[in-house]
Parts: sequence; structure tokens; C-alpha cells
Amino acid sequence: MKKRTKRVYFRAAIFMLVGTLVGCAGNKDEKSIEEATSEANRNSSIEEATGKTDGGSAIKEVTSKTDESPSRKEATSKTDKSSSSTELKQSDTADKGDISSEKSVDENSNSKVSKKEDKKTLSDYSSKQIEYARIWLQLGPNQEIDELNVRHISAGEPVNIYDDTSANYPKDVVTLEGSRSVDGSVTYSSNGNGTINVYNVPSHWSSSAQVDKDFMKNYTEDIIRNTKLVHVDPGEDKKIIELINILNVH
Repeated sequence: MKKRTKRVYFRAAIFMLVGTLVGCAGNKDEKSIEEATSEANRNSSIEEATGKTDGGSAIKEVTSKTDESPSRKEATSKTDKSSSSTELKQSDTADKGDISSEKSVDENSNSKVSKKEDKKTLSDYSSKQIEYARIWLQLGPNQEIDELNVRHISAGEPVNIYDDTSANYPKDVVTLEGSRSVDGSVTYSSNGNGTINVYNVPSHWSSSAQVDKDFMKNYTEDIIRNTKLVHVDPGEDKKIIELINILNVH
């Protein structure tokens, strides 16, 4: 009995020792597990911290890029504005060029018309037109006229058409006069050689009665007898043409 009891105690002791050893091992394993877990947590914390740091850098980079973006946008905007301004300037320059070209064309056209008018010479007009203009330019009492009237009077017509006792013209004559009585008049007959006979005929006749019934006869006969021979000057072509342009032949 005693031997069995000892064996039981011995076995129990062994079991206790084994249990103790197993418990110690279990504690060690638990500690290992706890340490591993703690280390893993620390690593995770470090990784998270590192991640945050990297994330912060990434955020900073993103922020930096975002901050740079307005500058780029501003630069792009300035570039766009600059190019737009350049395009507008070029467009304005082109428009001004077009306007300038149009003006140049108009000016050239006007210049051509003016030159065409200036190029007109006396050869473009008849000898009679030139004669009327030259004689008025040389002998006309008033050069500031708006119209140059030409009247042809046949030979045999009275000098004074308002008086029956008037003498008659021995040849065909021409009377030049303005549109107003104050412009005066020139009455002449052409000799066909560059000279004319000028008759001193008044621009208008007085209607008052004369004391001597032969007064008008003598007066008009005196006009015919005392004609004045005049050499017609060539005159200035431009002024001759201006007078030709206001001729009104009756």
C-alpha cells in the first residue's frame, strides 16, 4: 500500500512538475505572442506614422502642385491674353491696313479723276468755245461770273434793238455777257486771224427820251465807225477751260 501511495505521490509530483513546466512554457509563449503582437502594433504604428508622413509629403506635393497650378493658370491666362491682345492688334492692324488700302484706292480713284480733268487740254474743245473764253478772260469787265452767255447777232441787226433810228451792224457780231447786268458785256466781230473788232456797245440802253431825234442814229453809227482792233491773247489754259465749262450759247 505504501509503495502504491508513494508511486501515486510521485506521479502526482511529476504531473505537477510537468504542469508547472507546461505553464511556464505557456507563459513564455503567451509573452512571445504578446511581445510579437506589441511589436506588430509598434510596426503598424510606425508604418502608420510613416504613412502619415509620406501622406503629408504627398499632400504637400499635391498642395504644391495645386499652388503651382494657379500660377500656371495665371501664366497660361497671361499667355492667352497676350496672344489674344496680339491677335487683336494684328486684327486692328489688318483692319487699319484694309481701311488704309480702301482710302488709298479712293484717293487713287479721285486722283485719277482729278488727273483726267487736269489732263484735259484745249484740243478737247472747239475753236469757237476757246475764242469766247479767251475774249472774256481778256476783256470781260467781271471775271467772277457763274455763267457766260453767248449771243450771236447777224449783220443788218440794229445796234440798239429798242430804237428804230439805230444804225445796223455791217457784219455778224457776238455779244458775251454774264447772268447779271453788273457783269458787263463784250460785243465783237472776229477777223479770223487772231484779232477782233470790239464795239463799244453799252451793256444796257437807257429808255429815256432823247431831245435830238437823230441822237441814237448818230450814237450807234459812231460805235460802228470806231471799233477797236484787239489781238486776242492765248490766256491761261486752266482759266480758259473753267470759262468754257460755264458757257451758255444762245
